Amino acid sequence: MDNQTSSDTFLKIGRRVITREAAALELLADSLNENFAQAVNVLLGATGRVIVCGMGKSGHVARKIAATLASTGTPAYFVHPAEASHGDLGMMAQGDVALILSNSGETPELADVIAYTRRFSIPMIGVAGRAGSTLLKQSDVALLLPKAEEACDTGVVPTTSTTMTLALGDALAIALMEHRKFTPENFREFHPGGKLGARLSKVSDLMHSGAELPVIAMDTPMSEGLITISQKGFGVVGVTNDEGHLAGIITDGDLRRHMNGLLDMSAAEVMTANPKTIAPDALAEQAVAIMNDRKITCLFVTEAGNGGTPLGILHIHDCLRAGVA
Repeated sequence: MDNQTSSDTFLKIGRRVITREAAALELLADSLNENFAQAVNVLLGATGRVIVCGMGKSGHVARKIAATLASTGTPAYFVHPAEASHGDLGMMAQGDVALILSNSGETPELADVIAYTRRFSIPMIGVAGRAGSTLLKQSDVALLLPKAEEACDTGVVPTTSTTMTLALGDALAIALMEHRKFTPENFREFHPGGKLGARLSKVSDLMHSGAELPVIAMDTPMSEGLITISQKGFGVVGVTNDEGHLAGIITDGDLRRHMNGLLDMSAAEVMTANPKTIAPDALAEQAVAIMNDRKITCLFVTEAGNGGTPLGILHIHDCLRAGVA
């Protein structure tokens, strides 16, 4: 088989696999019924945690579902069914909800977990691909995966079935998340690190404040204003009125426009009035968008984001260093 033939064959297989799995997800979406809504309500009613359990490939999917639930506002963890039989059943308690995954619904390692939930009245949501399986018959809420061929032609490798299970877990997590009005700010609390954490940083996390803040009064002579601009190192200075509110900003553009007689002027005569500001609780990514749109490098931070007392200043370089932009 030459290289071109091999390439064509591999592309054909890849497209077949993805097409089959996509078709299976369409079947899954169409198959959702009142049981799905009931499962969401059971999960919402949990006063403890969601215990997600599965064996083999279902176990790998269960770990991911538990992680997704935990990061979107639903406390959850994975329990390995084999370890559960050797002491980890003690990790489950009344108030918890069990989410048990098994494509066949007959995985022997799950027997002790199922029996434990029944003995201690722990609500159990079962996910399986066989309607009459032990898991679904024992479950308080049964979520049946639709019949769909696996992606391999032999039909023995868990592929389509695990994709559907994973998607079903995502659907449960997002339904819970949206019902609880889980916000990007909430999400950031669970993701303080990495690129995602950076994108969800708040302006208050990155801004300069206190003694670093470059501000002068409106009647300040520009001879002093230039010293402040130089000392603070942001290339700009904010101008405050008698009430301490940000009335304007002086940039290098303002300095060039008033070059003739600059040192004889006051800050009020040189400033650009009513500058764009941002609130401290806004996402840093929003600040970057404003700076890019207006082709500026700094934003003053005020309480409501529309004027008032200056609380800080944010430079585009602060965002770049944090990985926001």
